[in-house]
Amino acid sequence: MNINWYPGHMVKAKNNIIKSLKLVDIVAEIIDSRIPVSSRNPMLDEIIGDKPRIIIMNKSDLSEEIENEKWISYFNSQNIRAIKINSKNKINTSKIYNVAKEQLKDEFNTRKEKGIDKKLIKMMIVGIPNSGKSTFINNISEKKGTKIGNRPGVTKQNQWIKTSSNLYLLDTPGVLWPKFEDQKTALHLSYTNAIKDEILVIEDLALEFIKEMKKLKPQALEERYGIDINDTPLQIYENIALKRGAIMKNKEIDYTKAANIILNDFRTGKLGKISLEKI
Repeated sequence: MNINWYPGHMVKAKNNIIKSLKLVDIVAEIIDSRIPVSSRNPMLDEIIGDKPRIIIMNKSDLSEEIENEKWISYFNSQNIRAIKINSKNKINTSKIYNVAKEQLKDEFNTRKEKGIDKKLIKMMIVGIPNSGKSTFINNISEKKGTKIGNRPGVTKQNQWIKTSSNLYLLDTPGVLWPKFEDQKTALHLSYTNAIKDEILVIEDLALEFIKEMKKLKPQALEERYGIDINDTPLQIYENIALKRGAIMKNKEIDYTKAANIILNDFRTGKLGKISLEKI
């Protein structure tokens, strides 16, 4: 399954990030805890450079807790501070601020030496489409001013958002990269809806997902759908369709409907906590 995705507005988004870096003190990179590698845009390292950064592992309620902790330890070993959150729940704003302040220790020491009592931190929020950036911002700012949606790439331009604390946030459009060197990365981004379903053959995507789950966590499919996991991936696909009533009027299997059911169950956590990428 060959997946490529790089619409024109992402070129503009990348350039906007580069231009806006000088306006902020620190960058918060939002990643998907289920795919900590695939949800990190490799271009960001080059773009952000030496600018202080923290990684926010979003959707940690959908990934396996033991894997979350392993990834936090891994990032820490790379001298990158990482914290896990669930953007749908109340976020401790002071925690985010304190972590950012810790990363900006030298900057705050310099301010203190100069007698500058400036507590405000300007933080840029970056991440791939559908990583939960806008939901995170709305939650932490306790506002509904950021345009969000359930489709990737809704945020089209930079937006400044004030919070009730000393954090001033700059939201940026989600950016993917021009070419996927590893098709597994492309698949993982597609499973999590970072790449729009509209440009994919969703039936093929669902079959690939079943193949991966059969190796990674077969009990999740077995428990959710009551199927025999020892069947072939295609048989599992068809059995799920039968179990969920994805049948057309001519009694043939509705593969599209079944694909949407399977992928939605994964994306909403109905298959349980799943970490697609492990250390």
